[in-house]
Amino acid sequence: MSFKGKCAIAGLGMTQMGQVYDFDGMGFAIEAVRLALDDAGLKPSELDGLLVQPGVSWRESAGGLSWMANTDMQEMMGLRDLRLIATMNLGGATAGAMVAYAAQSIAAGMANAVACVFADNPLKPPQPGVEGRSGAAYGQAFGMNASYGMFGAVASYGLVAKRHMELYGTTAEQFGAVAVAQRKWANMNPIAYFRERPLTMEDYLNSRWICEPFRLLDCCLVSNGGICVIVTSAERARDLRKPPVYILGAGQGHPGGDPADRLASGAPLAKEVAFKMAGIELKDINVVQLYDCYTFTVIVTLEDYGFCPKGEGGPFVADGHIGPGGSLPVNTGGGELSAYYLWGMTPVSEAVIQMRGEAGERQVKKHDLCLVSGNGGHLTTHSTLVLGTRPGRAARRKAKPKPMEVGEIAAT
Repeated sequence: MSFKGKCAIAGLGMTQMGQVYDFDGMGFAIEAVRLALDDAGLKPSELDGLLVQPGVSWRESAGGLSWMANTDMQEMMGLRDLRLIATMNLGGATAGAMVAYAAQSIAAGMANAVACVFADNPLKPPQPGVEGRSGAAYGQAFGMNASYGMFGAVASYGLVAKRHMELYGTTAEQFGAVAVAQRKWANMNPIAYFRERPLTMEDYLNSRWICEPFRLLDCCLVSNGGICVIVTSAERARDLRKPPVYILGAGQGHPGGDPADRLASGAPLAKEVAFKMAGIELKDINVVQLYDCYTFTVIVTLEDYGFCPKGEGGPFVADGHIGPGGSLPVNTGGGELSAYYLWGMTPVSEAVIQMRGEAGERQVKKHDLCLVSGNGGHLTTHSTLVLGTRPGRAARRKAKPKPMEVGEIAAT
């Protein structure tokens, strides 16, 4: 069922993010929902759907029962008579999947206003004599990989990135071009973690190794916080407090197999469905918000959507296309590398801000169509959203009739 233009994001709630210790995961989630309802001008009693993605830290705060975060939140918020509820987890692809699920349900008449929320608190307060603030969950081993000294996502992505470098000649400086471009966007974002810190290529190359080929500045931030969006019908959204951000298309792609063999994400699969629903082509997109857990992820995702041929993502970003003033504005808030890391909600939130025209100094002039990607696992899950400022694309203008030449007779 196509829900193109039938639903819209009507509310956005963002807590403080970064090294913030005010709440546990559940607390951040509840605060994000409250802020999103206020942003939309809705009361909690008008909410009849709740979709929750718990972060890694909820394993601790929920006693290992993070899969029941939905009903726990419902009770803690005093929500009654919900028609739609679920705990979802596709990794970083979850935010896009939640928005699509909410839109499908509303278009089918199963719900009226659905909150989609992600929250996490992996950072712990500083303790005397203890270095570092990161939660242990982000550095855990994955299955048998631990036997080979392979811990965390950085090693898995590093293997794929290394093969990309060997096969296509991608360079460290091209990874650095992504980090530098996104830092320039972050320098214009008042809520970005690295707003006050410019970044040069020299800074990037001098940053310490994490897991070759990734340096520190190839890797996303770790942030505490919560983000929520409220999805409702397009008709209802037009009467609410903020300009609607229409959901024009959505899709998912989960290719399976070893990403080091295919050197691709699930973007081609997800794009096919989302673009067909939206009735658009790649050239119609004005602004792009990509999941950027690593600099390499941006490069491979740009290739997979077709903004450049496979293997040419490195030269594409090095040519300055994705930064301020470039031909393709990408991750205009600084993304997960320089602004805040709230999984798939990072690109979704910046898309909403840009579509509403609320981005201030970093506002992209032309912003009627936005592509949003979510990526989960090790390039194993993917979600695509196409968002717009109008419920449908304006019909393309027909070519003006060619003037008749002398001697021609007009058809009647």
